[in-house]
Amino acid sequence: MGHSGDSAAGDPRRAWLIVGMMVLFMLINFADKSVIGLAAGPIIKDLHLTNEQFGQIGSAFFLLFSISAAGVGFIVNRVPTRLVLAVMALIWAVTQLPMLGVVSLPMLLASRIVLGAGEGPAFPVALHAVYKWFPDDRRAFPTSFVSIGGPLGIGLAAPLLTWIILDFGWHMAFGFLGLVGFVWVAIWIVLGKEGPLDAHHVEAGANGLEHVPYAALLTSRTFIGVTLAGFSAYWAVTLAVVWLPSFLVKAGGYSPTATGWIVMLPPLLQACLSPTLGFLSQRLLARGVSSRVSRGMLTCFCVMLAGTAMLLLSKSDSELAQIPLVMIAFAVGSVTYALGPPLIGEISPVQQRGAMLGICNGTFTLAGLIAPWLMGHIVDVGANPAQGFRDGFMFAGLLIVVGGALAMILINPNGDLERFRRRESGVAGENVPALQA
Repeated sequence: MGHSGDSAAGDPRRAWLIVGMMVLFMLINFADKSVIGLAAGPIIKDLHLTNEQFGQIGSAFFLLFSISAAGVGFIVNRVPTRLVLAVMALIWAVTQLPMLGVVSLPMLLASRIVLGAGEGPAFPVALHAVYKWFPDDRRAFPTSFVSIGGPLGIGLAAPLLTWIILDFGWHMAFGFLGLVGFVWVAIWIVLGKEGPLDAHHVEAGANGLEHVPYAALLTSRTFIGVTLAGFSAYWAVTLAVVWLPSFLVKAGGYSPTATGWIVMLPPLLQACLSPTLGFLSQRLLARGVSSRVSRGMLTCFCVMLAGTAMLLLSKSDSELAQIPLVMIAFAVGSVTYALGPPLIGEISPVQQRGAMLGICNGTFTLAGLIAPWLMGHIVDVGANPAQGFRDGFMFAGLLIVVGGALAMILINPNGDLERFRRRESGVAGENVPALQA
C-alpha cells in the first residue's frame, strides 16, 4: 500500500472521522477528570474534608491509572481497538451514576479509582487506533488533534459544569457526564472501524524492525526522555484538574464563575498550539530536519517554558500577569502529548507499539498519583492557603523545568534505532555458526 501524497492510509475521510471521534473521546475523558476540581468547594464542604484529604481523592483517581494504561497497552496488540474503546467509555459512564445519590467519602474514592482504571489507557489506545490510519511521517498532525481533546474537555466543559454545579448541585454534574459517555458509546458502535495499517505493515514503525526486546525499548534514551517530558507536563495537568480552580479562588481572589472561564483559557491556547506545532513538526520532518529536533527538542522547549511560567506564577500578585502565566504554565507543556507519541511510535515495531504507548503513558501519569496529594499537603502546612498554593507551584515549576531539560538531552530516536539494528545484526551473526553447524 503506497502512502506518498496521501495524508492517511485507505479512506482519508474515514481516517479523519476516527480522529474526530478520538478528539471527542479525550474531551469526555478530561471532562470526567476536571469535574472533581470544579466541584472542590462544595465537595469539601459537604463531606467535611481537609485540603490534604481532598488531594488524596484527586490522587486516588490515579491509583490504578498507570497499571491499567500499561496492561491495556498489551491487550490492544491483540484485541481490536474499536472494542476496547467502547468498553472503556462504557466504564466511564457507569462509574458516574453513583454520584447522583447520597455520596460518602469511601464511595467517592471508589468511584474515582474505578474511573481512573477505565481512563488510564485512553490516550495511548486512542493514538493506537489513529496510527492504524496514518503512516509514521504523517502522524504528528493527527496526534496533535487527539491531544487537544483533553484540554478541550477541561476548557469547554468548565463553564458548563460550573453552571450545573452552581445551579443544580455537584451531583448533577457527574450525572451529566455519565449521560454524555453513554451517547459517545452509541455513536462509536455505529461509526468505529479498524484502520488498514496493522502489524503486517512493518514499514509503519521502527523503520522495518519486526521485533525489539522490551528491555531494549524501555531503556532507550528516547523512551526515557519522552517519559520524563510527559511526567513533567502531567504534573501540571493534574494540578490544573484538581487544584487550579481552588488556587484561583483562594490565592487569586476570583469568583467561582470567573474561575470557570479562566480555567477554559489554557485549553483554548493548547487547542491552537498543539495542531500548529504538530503541523510545523511534520513539515520540518518532511524537509529533512531530524526527528530529534523536529519532535524532541521542540516538545522539550515547550515543557521548560511551561515550568518557567509556573515559577513566575508562584511569585505573581498581578491579575494582569496571572492570567497569561496560567495559560502558559498549564497549556504549553502539553504539546509533549502531540509530539511525544510519534517518537515512541518511531522507535517501536508496530506489533509492540500499543504496549509501548501504554507503558509510556502509564509511567508518566504516575505524576497524577503524587501531585494532587502533595499539593494538598503543602497547602495544609503552609502559613495560609494562598501561600501554600504558591509554594506548591514553585516546587512544580522547578520539577517541570528540570524534567524538560533532562528529556532534551536524552531524546535521540535515530541513535536508538541504530543501536537496535546493531543488536539485531549481532544476534543474527551469533546464530549463523549454529545454523551452519
